Amino acid sequence: MHKNELDRLAIGLMVLFCTIWGLQQVAIKLASAGISPLWQAALRSLGATLIVFLWARLRGVRLYERDGTLWPGLLAGLLFAAEFALIFLGLEYTTASRGVIFLYTAPFFVALGARWLLPLEHMRRAQWAGMALAFTGILALFGEHLFSAADQAWIGDLMIVLAAMFWAATTLTVKASALARVKAEKTLLYQLAVSALCLPLLSLAFGEPGVFAPTPLVWASLFFQTFIVAGASYLGWFWLISQYPATRLSSFSFLTPVMGVLAGGVLLGEPVTPAVFAALGLVGAGIWVANRPG
Repeated sequence: MHKNELDRLAIGLMVLFCTIWGLQQVAIKLASAGISPLWQAALRSLGATLIVFLWARLRGVRLYERDGTLWPGLLAGLLFAAEFALIFLGLEYTTASRGVIFLYTAPFFVALGARWLLPLEHMRRAQWAGMALAFTGILALFGEHLFSAADQAWIGDLMIVLAAMFWAATTLTVKASALARVKAEKTLLYQLAVSALCLPLLSLAFGEPGVFAPTPLVWASLFFQTFIVAGASYLGWFWLISQYPATRLSSFSFLTPVMGVLAGGVLLGEPVTPAVFAALGLVGAGIWVANRPG
């Protein structure tokens, strides 16, 4: 049954998923030391496709029914592949901190698209204010890097903004189509399988070397991305989208970059400044304002 408000289960799962997605930033950085970016994303999608397919078969999920999901599923898969291709390519031109700022404009694109595609999820002023407050937290965390751009940083910035738009479009496609009425495993398989076909071709087109320095740490990082991120957390995310308002869930995504910085501090020894805790407070306040009952 679809719910209009987030309950404790949804809130707890979103905090967990945002923590996992924050750790993903560290895992990508570690794996990039031995695997090219697009090839890394391709391997992740290939592995996760097999994992989710086996999981769906074990649970008896019907994957081949004619349920009106083929075309929206293919569209969601292409959007998913384009999102990650743009993120990885964009980071070749701009810094990770600038990329985070522009990537997390996605919830605003979800909210704008929801005005036309999801009329039952109309945003109230308090929700807009809460999202703006949470985004202010991201600016407090990374905003100083907006004024230290390299000459070609705008190319990467533009790619990351387009990636945010594709991320939002994927969410809206799932929510506004027949995909919202099927099992999360089938929704995720469309995206993983299509991206598993597209991303290797893009990697070859860009002349990437592929796996060039395999180490246990590189493979462990790829394993985490494949099983935990692309497998478990994305399954949970698409289940949540089918059960709860997409606009309210998207407001939680602002937690991800803060969790990523905290993970970098714990696992990579990167500096954790007072700005991190200020950002966490602003993001938390924004999420609370955006999700207060009407």
